[in-house]
Amino acid sequence: MNDDSLRQDLDPQSDQSSDYLPPQPHPLPSQPHPHPRRPRGFAATAAAGSAGPISPSTKGRREREKEKERTKLRERLRRSITSRMLAGLRQYGNFPLPARADMNDVLAALAREAGWVVEPDGTTYRQSPPQIGGAYSMNLRSVETPVSLECHPQSVARIDESLSPASLDSVVIAEKNDRFSSGSPAMNSVNCLEADQLMQHIPSATSFAPAPYVPLYVTLVATGFVNNYCQLVDPDGLRQELTHLQSLNVDGVVVDCWWGIVECWSPHKYDWSGYRGLFNIVREFKLKLQVVMAFHEYGRRESGDALIPLPKWILDIGKENQDIFFTDREGRRNTECLSWGVDKERVLHGRTGVEVYFDLMRSFRTEFDDLFVEGLISAVEIGLGASGELKYPSFSERMGWRYPGVGEFQCYDRYLQQSLQKAAKLRGHSFWARGPDNAGEYNSRPHETGFFCERGDYDSYYGRFFLHWYAKTLIDHADNVLSLASLAFDETQVIVKVPSVYWWYKTPSHAAELTSGYYNPKNQDGYSLVFEVLKKHSVTVKFVCSAPNDGDEALGDPEGLSWQVLNLAWDRGLTVAGENALSCYDREGCMRIVELVKPRNDPDRHHFTFFVYQQPSPLVQGTVCFSELDFFIKCMHGDVAGNLV
Repeated sequence: MNDDSLRQDLDPQSDQSSDYLPPQPHPLPSQPHPHPRRPRGFAATAAAGSAGPISPSTKGRREREKEKERTKLRERLRRSITSRMLAGLRQYGNFPLPARADMNDVLAALAREAGWVVEPDGTTYRQSPPQIGGAYSMNLRSVETPVSLECHPQSVARIDESLSPASLDSVVIAEKNDRFSSGSPAMNSVNCLEADQLMQHIPSATSFAPAPYVPLYVTLVATGFVNNYCQLVDPDGLRQELTHLQSLNVDGVVVDCWWGIVECWSPHKYDWSGYRGLFNIVREFKLKLQVVMAFHEYGRRESGDALIPLPKWILDIGKENQDIFFTDREGRRNTECLSWGVDKERVLHGRTGVEVYFDLMRSFRTEFDDLFVEGLISAVEIGLGASGELKYPSFSERMGWRYPGVGEFQCYDRYLQQSLQKAAKLRGHSFWARGPDNAGEYNSRPHETGFFCERGDYDSYYGRFFLHWYAKTLIDHADNVLSLASLAFDETQVIVKVPSVYWWYKTPSHAAELTSGYYNPKNQDGYSLVFEVLKKHSVTVKFVCSAPNDGDEALGDPEGLSWQVLNLAWDRGLTVAGENALSCYDREGCMRIVELVKPRNDPDRHHFTFFVYQQPSPLVQGTVCFSELDFFIKCMHGDVAGNLV
């Protein structure tokens, strides 16, 4: 082997003409034609098999390349595992972590949760083992207690007294030993009880484990402190309100940021001045802050005008093109929010609906970056439909709807009709491109219609096609908006509000749920696909807790609906929060909500991540009873045991 050929073998890029000239005879065995770039890592290993004899220096270099690739793969795996751990602790642990917490913050939070003391410089120690006491104390034996050997030790529950109260729910009960005789004299000893008998002696984990702490937020009245010109009004009244809330030990407040206020007059012109002043006052009281991106209108005056309408420039577009709004079968337009048919239609001064939403969210994130960094803003809720909930505006009182009407389908604007026509054509039945003509009107009952009645058209081939398309449009809207919300609010908890449409739940069709966009008749699961999309974007589901159904007029079942929605969300691994639909002033109403938020009989110890209390008016007006609200907050925080009497 001559020196020139060896140099060319080691450095194939040294000969720049090799890319253009035919290969020259070579004394070595045939080798692949040299390329401008040398393979690296595992690619180099694969190429080595076809190469001729190599020098020790070349072999060492290739080994180093392989080790670098292995190191990169190990680092990627480590980072992915760390990322999932941090995400899980933020979602499920209820730890007060900053928005950009690192591993040190997580370790400190876990240590404090286990009863350790972590000083700012990192020094960690344990002052004394936490004692199990209070209302949940029991006479439990330590593992140091001698155990009777006449029985099988696998049947004994061993509880370490050094465990923190938060860890008691993880006490391990050994597998039952079927060979243990019920007539054994050793059964008189508590140390020799079988697992099932020991659990009878200890009624349930909830009997001695501390009640979970559920943070409670209170909404600030929408029109109370920021006017339609985005100016802060009555700052003294705001401070007085926050003083009352702070005295009740609430964890934070919820503020609606209205699209119709921030981008009112012209597109891309955002005014956050009033909200900046409001947030600065909230910061003075050291309360957490949740913000709602409200893309719908709010309230109605006696004249019929909205208290906070959609932006003026949107309403101007609507005068020329009314199809940007949801439309019922009679052609009446609902200006409460934009139709989901314009999500990808450039009809809003060159922008699509989702682009308009994203631009507002991005402007908010940029404007209040300092509050995100310091952790004041703990979560952002994304309004996805009527009333900020993920639903069609099917129960609009301005259209004459009154409870318990089934509502009307809202799919008759031009853009949604085009989508329906496309879906029917793909299905091969173009004549299905229409809404049902026998679904009644807003205040109809299911049995009065041919579509929702028992064995009605809702379960026909056409009915199943239409309802599937109608629900898929809702799911696609959530997916489109949340995809952009995840970009705008990276590393911030995102919340989606799910409605409680419980009337007619006991009928086969679940008519009210169908018109609101949830394909949930008795033979379908209308929430599973919705929650798959919400899980995809790692959002928190905020479920609206409804008042109990006192009468049977509407065949409603709020408890049954809550059971279906909450258990499905928990089974999907979603974090769940709550909000009251109607203010609960009496103790019984409070306790019903507490039972829903922290179910006592749930073997998996599920509970809400937080709860939002909606108040109809500021506390300073005296509408809400302070003693009842104080008791409600203490129940949420686990300070008192809430027993429904």
